[in-house]
Amino acid sequence: MSSEVFVPGWLQQLLVVLLRFALSCAAPVNLTNGTECSARGPASYILVFTGHWSPQTFPKQYPLFRPPAQWSKLMAVTHNKQYRLWQEGAPASDGMKSFAEQGLTVDLVKDAKEARKRRAVGSMYRSAGIPSGIGHSSTELLLTPRTPLLSLIVKVIPSPDWFVGVDSLNLCEGGQWKQEVTFDLHPFDAGTDSGFTFSSPNFPTTPPENITMITSQKPNHPVNSFYYPRLTELPPLATVWVKRQGRTPVRQQNRVSNHILPDTSKPNRFSETPLDCEVSMWSSWGLCLGPCSRGGLRHRTRYILLKPANSGTPCPELEEQEECMPHNCLAYQ
Repeated sequence: MSSEVFVPGWLQQLLVVLLRFALSCAAPVNLTNGTECSARGPASYILVFTGHWSPQTFPKQYPLFRPPAQWSKLMAVTHNKQYRLWQEGAPASDGMKSFAEQGLTVDLVKDAKEARKRRAVGSMYRSAGIPSGIGHSSTELLLTPRTPLLSLIVKVIPSPDWFVGVDSLNLCEGGQWKQEVTFDLHPFDAGTDSGFTFSSPNFPTTPPENITMITSQKPNHPVNSFYYPRLTELPPLATVWVKRQGRTPVRQQNRVSNHILPDTSKPNRFSETPLDCEVSMWSSWGLCLGPCSRGGLRHRTRYILLKPANSGTPCPELEEQEECMPHNCLAYQ
């Protein structure tokens, strides 16, 4: 006699449905698309970018003309983890290359619009450029629980491919929107141009390198405009201040605004950065000149490569002399 138990077809189907339901309940539910933000409703913010690029904090090769030190327009994107405007240690995209080298946003906007179709990007914002190294610009932001991350970039002008920015700042912690965030910005190299100075000519990096932070000793080359070997770290080149507002931002057709800087976010005074004098190598000794009776003198010189600033080490002597025997005197001996 067979030991198999007969199970009606309808009961088999019911068991399959119940099993699928149990598995779906046991699996984690992802409602935030990887951003882990469960806040109720959107949040409105004001973003203020402040430049601190001055001859006092960055005296080396400070650009005074053609063009003077200034900042490009700011581009900000709200998004989730499925999108990246830029990332330290990763290669720059074509859009990022165009922005870092020329300040163009066309390709970046195109990429962000494609990501918005996938619901990875919420909105894009811009603020006006700053015509000097010190100043501020601002814009209003609207973030949603689906896209609670903020990324932004501003090009350093003039420069080969240098910029400052923020990568994927999360303004939502669990179910709460952050009320206020302030942080310093330091320069980055996009890795697409090999120039060392602010005014370096275009010299493409082949093959392109990854995006890296520029420090007081990296690149470790005295020609580098940000090379300050006496400093353990560079002063902030700029700061960003983000504060939540109680109202929805006014919709602007071009999404560009320029608010008055609130008193609470005025930039602090940073100490002056000392810049030591740099001189060239000594030249070869000149001819020995003078009467044979008293002996002669010969000279050598060097010149200033970089003038000191902000109480830096002063320049040493630029001329040196020593006694010698004239060549014509040696002939008579």
